[in-house]
Amino acid sequence: MGVKVQYRTKQREEIISYLKTVPGKHVTAADVRSHFQDQAVSVGQTTIYRQLEKLVDEGLLKKYFIDEHSSACFEYVDPESHGSGACYHCKCEKCGRLIHMDCHEITELQQHLAEHHHFQIDPLRTVFYGICEACLAKGE
Repeated sequence: MGVKVQYRTKQREEIISYLKTVPGKHVTAADVRSHFQDQAVSVGQTTIYRQLEKLVDEGLLKKYFIDEHSSACFEYVDPESHGSGACYHCKCEKCGRLIHMDCHEITELQQHLAEHHHFQIDPLRTVFYGICEACLAKGE
């Protein structure tokens, strides 16, 4: 029984270690699994989902649902950071790229909507849709 607990702990630490290498990026469970397959490390899909959900519950990951057509994505939360917790995203309608926005002007917009329009934005679910710089440059 002790070996099983140690095995889970090792996988958990491997997942956390990977997430720390992609700060500010959003990854899916499939991205995590692909990483471990590329590294020839055996971590099952069910274990990945379970560990990601536990890390969300513990506050080490943020979980986002960008839209009903996309898989949930996760972002590592550095326990040393003292950010507001607000997170906005831009999603390219051409290539599907998801861009994390940490911009004080958006926070000001959130405050304006709350104060003047009595509307509270959910920063974990706010997505701006448009065309990213790379797709604009390609003329798409």
